[in-house]
Amino acid sequence: MNDSSLMLQDTPNPIPQNWTDAVDRAVLNFSDRLIAIRRHLHRYPEPSNQEYETTQYLSEILTDAGFQIQICEDNRGIVIDSEKKDSTAGRIAFRGDIDALWIEEDNDCDFKSTKEGLMHACGHDAHAACAVGTAMALQSLEKQNLLPWPVNWRGILQPAEETAVGARQLIEQGALEDVDAIFSLHMDTSHPVGAIAVRTGAFAAACDEFHIHISGEGGHGARPHLTKDPIAAGALIISALYQQIPRLLDAQDPAVITIGQFDAGHSPNVIPETAVLKGTFRTLSGQNRGKVGQAVIELSKQVGKAAGCDIQTEFPVGCAGVINDAGLTDILRNAAVTFPEGLEVRELPHSSMGGEDFAEYQEHVPGTMFRVGCEPESGGFPLHSPHFQIDEQAIAIGVRMLTRSVILRANPDYQEPS
Repeated sequence: MNDSSLMLQDTPNPIPQNWTDAVDRAVLNFSDRLIAIRRHLHRYPEPSNQEYETTQYLSEILTDAGFQIQICEDNRGIVIDSEKKDSTAGRIAFRGDIDALWIEEDNDCDFKSTKEGLMHACGHDAHAACAVGTAMALQSLEKQNLLPWPVNWRGILQPAEETAVGARQLIEQGALEDVDAIFSLHMDTSHPVGAIAVRTGAFAAACDEFHIHISGEGGHGARPHLTKDPIAAGALIISALYQQIPRLLDAQDPAVITIGQFDAGHSPNVIPETAVLKGTFRTLSGQNRGKVGQAVIELSKQVGKAAGCDIQTEFPVGCAGVINDAGLTDILRNAAVTFPEGLEVRELPHSSMGGEDFAEYQEHVPGTMFRVGCEPESGGFPLHSPHFQIDEQAIAIGVRMLTRSVILRANPDYQEPS
């Protein structure tokens, strides 16, 4: 579509099509470069809290392109700022995460991970490329004087999303100072290229990690009656959590609890002194978040007491749920309408139970996140799979969406929906 009569939802001002066409031309000109950036990051992944080479690589690209950047503390993460065109308006931010996962890649491609046990299995390599591309597109329109109004923007290349600490770290360093709104995206192989998925309100679950430390009395495997077996206690705790927590909650307000790690012992014929359970719980409401956390503590203690073991529970990290702002999500819908080839907008009927520390930004400023269809022609594997791969055409779509959305939100006539 290329109709100059297209309107911003709830806004009387038409969208000037000349700048949307300019966005598309700019992205087309450097889309191959963005794919090359994504492939470099895929080839050389770094895990959460160790994104040093990734930061250095991206900072060199951005500096060479003439951007004003700030490398974040510990040389992990980057903030990119435009020159302020309107001193009275705040910045519109966009975020791309940069960390990889401890997963051994099982793909056969020229840019397969060179790091043993590490891969970009969640699309963060593409997210980073999209953030760089959005900065480049905005810069291109600025240089050509094609922006329809002054746009103050900030790009955030964030480390440590997978451990849910990176957003908080960058916020503490001032990443949201002078920011009025923030956008982000996530690659999703469950949707085809040419589609995006949006949702107003609850978009992703709150996610909390817990560790249960069990201390007993060890001994010989032949004489368990002389021990206080922490492994037996751990097994009972797992059973209690899985059976009892669903009975404590309204089935229409979802919660998911998972034990993903059980560490204990060193020998098959020795009952150890200690054991540790590690897991997560995911909730959509603040009420359930508190209930589940308290239930983990109380059920574990009750089982531990019955087994004669000491129980200590801790919650080392967690983040709130992603709640998408209504006005910003409408901007996503309006931005999609301006794609000349057409872009399918899918309304997500349910929130994801996955966690996302993008929620940390939304605790301070309005924000919204959308999903970008990237299913390969051969079929897609889910996030966090060793076979995860994307159709790289999705990168340009992500850049075009983010760039449009930032510009539309910067409209001086924009009004939050009542």
